[in-house]
Amino acid sequence: MSKPVPDSDQIPQQDFERLPETDQAFENALAKARAGERLTVADGIELLTTGTDREGIDRERKEQVLEAADRRRAEVVGEEVTFVANLNNNVTTACNTGCLFCNFKDRSEQFRTSYQEDHDGFTKRPAESREIVRDAVERGVYEVTSVSGLHPAFALDAEHREILEASEREDLNYRSPEEYDTDPGTYCEQIEAMSVDGVHVHSMTPEEAYHARRGTDWSYEEVFGRLKDAGLDSVPGTAAEILVDEVRDVICPGKIGTDEWLEAMEAAADVGLDTTATIMYGHVENEAHRVLHLDRIRELQDRTDNITEFVPLSFVHQNTPLAEYGMVDSGASTDEDELLIAVSRLYLDNIDHIQSSWVKYGDAQGLKMLNCGADDFMGTILSEEITKRAGGDYGEFRSFQEYVDMVSSIGRIPVERSTDYRQRRRIDPDDRPHGPELGPKADGTPLVESS
Repeated sequence: MSKPVPDSDQIPQQDFERLPETDQAFENALAKARAGERLTVADGIELLTTGTDREGIDRERKEQVLEAADRRRAEVVGEEVTFVANLNNNVTTACNTGCLFCNFKDRSEQFRTSYQEDHDGFTKRPAESREIVRDAVERGVYEVTSVSGLHPAFALDAEHREILEASEREDLNYRSPEEYDTDPGTYCEQIEAMSVDGVHVHSMTPEEAYHARRGTDWSYEEVFGRLKDAGLDSVPGTAAEILVDEVRDVICPGKIGTDEWLEAMEAAADVGLDTTATIMYGHVENEAHRVLHLDRIRELQDRTDNITEFVPLSFVHQNTPLAEYGMVDSGASTDEDELLIAVSRLYLDNIDHIQSSWVKYGDAQGLKMLNCGADDFMGTILSEEITKRAGGDYGEFRSFQEYVDMVSSIGRIPVERSTDYRQRRRIDPDDRPHGPELGPKADGTPLVESS
């Protein structure tokens, strides 16, 4: 069932103060990039637009930016292309945040026992998560990524639930698990359930951490400390979207702001958890917003030095409220995708690894991104609901054989890696069959048959 289109006065306006205008010249910005100098926001805007002195993308200038980024990639990480054996286990789609770019969520009211109509959402109990992850580990997977909707019954742990149950505040987005057909448990129970047999648990975005401390005076350090004790190993830097509040006010006004996102990420680092960082681009924002986002990620890494990779996520617009409300009619162009990867490599001089998402770009374009500055090619992701529900077309899993064949086809070196990149295994394309070997129960057996 389609979502109701809001009245015109309910749609956030896109009258932005930050515009892609600079007093820098493209040629100067490119020279700095080639020399390896730290770029300014103005430099980044010039490179991302291929020059604010002219309209549209200049193809010759674009190729110069891509060439500089590919050369930087070779200097920083060499010819290896990495990937990981991982599983996505998203616990619930129940969410009331109302982000206009998202079609993963389902209104949480639909999950209540009193709701009689059918819906396509899901919630998993901790025992179900444990079974899913245990099966994946037996097959050789060694990372589980879990990013979920903000289910009103979710609490951090038993103490947090007691606080929420006793509170009379109506702004906490909390309901007792007894009101739902399926009890998601607590965040700590889900993390503990997924932390089986040595698997690496990559979960709890800043937005989820905010949900896990609502109604308390707990710091993010307290929240992430308890999650770490439950088995959390690293934190995905998603829910970042664009780290500029004038954009967030349009696409996700119900989410935490830029400063709080950064605060949560620093707290995760403070308790000893690695993190990643993302950008979700190609919707209502402009090039200035994209570079400001990169600048904030670079400053965060200067302070924490624990971001293992940067992940550009090209907006998939189909089936999302932004498209249904007429606020966008497409996502980013291929030129924009390539330039975002390239400028990320050149701007983020303190983050070694830039990821190319075959889920977002497809196989052929995903490979092209590996010649635009990227060096990581995601993972096997045995399930991927988020992009699929938004209208993505590029599949839900990847075999090691496909990885080896694709990476070898562009003359690069296929490398299996751990989540934190500290373990690596170069793969000989001729030594078949190909399967993971870095996991606690991985013995080289293929995870899935290649298509």
